[in-house]
Amino acid sequence: MRRILILEDEAENRSNLQNLLETHQYHVEVASSIIEATENFALPSFNLIITDLHLPGQAGTDIIQLAQGVPVLVMTSYASLRSAVEAMKLGAVDYLAKPFDNDDIIAIIQNIFSKEPLPVLSSNKPDNADTAIQELIYGYCTAMMKVFKLIKKVAPTEATVLIQGETGSGKELAARAIHTLSQRKNQELICVNCAAIPESLIESELFGHEKGAFTGAVSARNGLIEAADGGTLFLDEIGELPLEAQARLLRVLQEGEIRRVGSTQSRQVDVRLIAATHRNLKALSRTGQFREDLYYRLNVVQLKLPPLRDREDDILGLAEMLLEKACKKLGQKDIKFSPDAMKAIKEYQWPGNVRELENAIERGTILCDHKMITSELLDIESEVDDITIPQGLITPTQSKPLNHSPSPAKNLSIEDYFQQFVLENQDKMNETELSRRLGISRKNLWERRQKLGIPRRKTS
Repeated sequence: MRRILILEDEAENRSNLQNLLETHQYHVEVASSIIEATENFALPSFNLIITDLHLPGQAGTDIIQLAQGVPVLVMTSYASLRSAVEAMKLGAVDYLAKPFDNDDIIAIIQNIFSKEPLPVLSSNKPDNADTAIQELIYGYCTAMMKVFKLIKKVAPTEATVLIQGETGSGKELAARAIHTLSQRKNQELICVNCAAIPESLIESELFGHEKGAFTGAVSARNGLIEAADGGTLFLDEIGELPLEAQARLLRVLQEGEIRRVGSTQSRQVDVRLIAATHRNLKALSRTGQFREDLYYRLNVVQLKLPPLRDREDDILGLAEMLLEKACKKLGQKDIKFSPDAMKAIKEYQWPGNVRELENAIERGTILCDHKMITSELLDIESEVDDITIPQGLITPTQSKPLNHSPSPAKNLSIEDYFQQFVLENQDKMNETELSRRLGISRKNLWERRQKLGIPRRKTS
């Protein structure tokens, strides 16, 4: 879906034009000034900018230089040949005098888009760092621009990177972007999900083993770290590593050597490590569940990926890209989002982030009957997830939460209270009891654990 930004200081004109364009299936954002537009939106994320010639404080044509190549259509009620020529000289793609006929502006917009098609992601080698990153990760909002800037800075170095972000926020894609822009781009990128390997096998998988090292080791085998020698090793969900494996990994980082299970000889390896987690490793290190020395070795450069709910300027554009991807995968054509679906996509909190959005869109693409995905087909519902401190946990004479927490409850934020309560009580309460005492559902408890990086205590 094409994205259009309207710059118009008159509220009625702005609203009328927005309604007109939305009925023609364009996604529209509005602003009353250039300052408001640049502060709230990433201009390159739009396919067209429509601006009034006269805006508060400056000329509408000033947006042309800021738009970084996005076509700009200028409109004004002070139509004259001279102002039209000046606007075109400054780079406007067209000029429209107000009042205008609705059919006229739609025809002009369609003509502009016929000459300026939507960019298509290319599989060819990128020409520059920005293109390379955005071929892997969609993002134009301010938060993602900061992430991209940090990726470009850290990628050419050999620094260890710790990527933090909620489940489904794109941590592996960020790791691939770092590898692609690094000096090791022509070598292997080995991706390992630590949570997917049984604890009894993880040391053998990472470090390899010698023949006869354990039952079933019928031959010697290289580990994944050796496979990444000369390249990059990406350890996803590193917070799931058992402590023994953490100690061995620390030696890899400190000495650049590994020792296979069952071997007495060490081997040198040249590996750049990128780790990722949705957990709070610093909190885990305080409780002894993660080695503190390993945490500081990993945390040389920290890259924090924003959750999808904090990327408001990206959500609809990302949804369009994922819809195009789903259509290609399923052999569908010309499927669009209904206005209520777009509203639902923008307002939903997306606890599962991009992965949840992608699954919802694929489901809607499969189920839609008339080339239109509605909000019902997306099957997303906002759930009230406000935590209230239940009565009984704090009595009128208590100034501290249950278990005599260090800070008074009235000074705790909701998230602080949640984290403190769960960490202190999960040893003696199951998930059902925890959610009941917090006054939320089990699903909501899980979502908040994901958001705050609070692991469930492993049962022995």
